[in-house]
Amino acid sequence: MTLASFRTGLAAGITGLALAALVSVGAAVAEGGEGGTPHYPIKHPKEMDWTFAGPLGHYDLGQLQRGLKVYKEVCSACHSLKYVAFRNLEELGYSEEQVKAFASEYTVTDGPNSDGEMYERPATPSDRFPSPFPNEEAAAVANGGAAPPDLSLIAKARAPERGFPTFIFDIFTQYAESGPDYIHALLTGYTDPPPGVEIADTAHYNPYFIAGPALAMPPPLSDGVVTYDDGSPETVDQYSRDVSAFTMWAAEPHLPARKAMGFKVMIYLVILAGLLYLVRKQVWADVKRKPQAA
Repeated sequence: MTLASFRTGLAAGITGLALAALVSVGAAVAEGGEGGTPHYPIKHPKEMDWTFAGPLGHYDLGQLQRGLKVYKEVCSACHSLKYVAFRNLEELGYSEEQVKAFASEYTVTDGPNSDGEMYERPATPSDRFPSPFPNEEAAAVANGGAAPPDLSLIAKARAPERGFPTFIFDIFTQYAESGPDYIHALLTGYTDPPPGVEIADTAHYNPYFIAGPALAMPPPLSDGVVTYDDGSPETVDQYSRDVSAFTMWAAEPHLPARKAMGFKVMIYLVILAGLLYLVRKQVWADVKRKPQAA
């Protein structure tokens, strides 16, 4: 057996094993969907139209400001935003004075003072958003045993798997919006459980929830719960879009700059490849190929 034939046989064997594994996984998923082990979410979120999508995406500052308002008036009662400082809000189009006024509405714990005691004071732009609860245990007690997650990185940390071969296409399309898609679907996906499905009295059915058929958080939004000053629709769908975009900004505030840099790098590489080809062609233009021996 030659080395070439051995390599060919080895490649064929690996390919066969890979195909068999894919078939087995597909059969297992199908079996789970027909009464076996359930797979969540029951429904996958649809792809939304975001301004920050694609290689030239950018944030809509108006939408981010509305999302901040939804977070402040609704979400901040339970969810922290501990990795975002008030001074970062200047990136949303607010002036330094507006940020100072916004921060002063919050109270943070500081210290110790000269007496060795902690004390409370109004927040400043250098402070981060304070948690609504003193610790995670207190948050769990106040919410039926489940502490609400921090929203600083939620748009990057929560997203259903897109599976093969979709995730391969995502590499070329630069799809990175699965987190906001999921958050929007979750916030708008509350519904009554279908016949035959029983959930706990303290749970709320949501087929888009990534960890099960129901979750402890009740529907947080309702039409008209937040007043918009720019005339945008005051609906659950619009609130969900805006706060989802805001959480994406909180998780990756420099996303537009990163995409712009990546686009410039790709253009540079294309031009460089063209120049290298022309240089190679010029250098070897006068070199005659030697005839190969029979």
